[in-house]
Amino acid sequence: MDNPIVLGIDIGGSHATAALVNLSTCNLLLGSRERREIDSQGTVEEIMKDWCEIAEETIKKTTKFSGKIGIAMPGPFDYQMGISLIQGQNKYEKLYKLNIKEMLAQRLSMEPENIRFINDAECFLQGEVVCGAAKGYSSALGLTLGTGFGSAIYKNGKSRDAALWCAPFEEGIAEDKLSTRWFVKAYFDLTGLEVRGVKELAELADKDPHVQEVFHRFGRNLALFLINFFKQENPEVVVIGGNISKTYHLFSSELLKRLKEGGVDTTIRIAELGEESALLGAAATWIEAKQEEFWVER
Repeated sequence: MDNPIVLGIDIGGSHATAALVNLSTCNLLLGSRERREIDSQGTVEEIMKDWCEIAEETIKKTTKFSGKIGIAMPGPFDYQMGISLIQGQNKYEKLYKLNIKEMLAQRLSMEPENIRFINDAECFLQGEVVCGAAKGYSSALGLTLGTGFGSAIYKNGKSRDAALWCAPFEEGIAEDKLSTRWFVKAYFDLTGLEVRGVKELAELADKDPHVQEVFHRFGRNLALFLINFFKQENPEVVVIGGNISKTYHLFSSELLKRLKEGGVDTTIRIAELGEESALLGAAATWIEAKQEEFWVER
């Protein structure tokens, strides 16, 4: 690329973050990061308006924007065509089977081929391997715990989407027990009270024993899932990111206890780079050379 300034966007289930990335230096442009809350259950118009506004606000921070955008997007998603396949996950339901690439291009007055998508968990893990919690390991499992359940595997110098969200687990799939909506339901089942999410629950942990019980159950769920996964794969480290990772201290004791009982002693680490890893990975979709070469140079 002649112009190395690319817009990276990280789309989450409850937020969107954007920043300008200099692909020559592999760094975010100072002061370019923007973040806003997103109502992922809103209308198509509301969601697209929010996404486009954060993109436009970020682009305005430089006169050297290349016109290229890389977007870290949760799955399931047709990353090549830019079509959302998200359904039954309590987020972005109204975007199902819509061509997001064409819709964004039209609203941002740019060509669709200047927008690329990549799996968000894949972006996250690659960044953590290069300069974060998984640096120095030859294999890793990355989990993003939040509105949804993202996952990626790192082997042979490259990350790939593991798509474990729909893996069979207990009476349903993994995401049923390893996402924000499980916390909300579990607390309601115990108390009859409604909460908005995990952050609100964590704030009640010191004074509500029911909250402590919910986090212990989550630690158990995650441990059982990982024990099953380790029967097929054996990564050297598990890196946990996403908003739920911020409450790790509330479920770590149960998680580690259950893993030990299940014969799993792999290192568990919390992500160190935050959203920066996904933003870098999203922008790096515009590196024309092999992705692994870019990350090695970084």
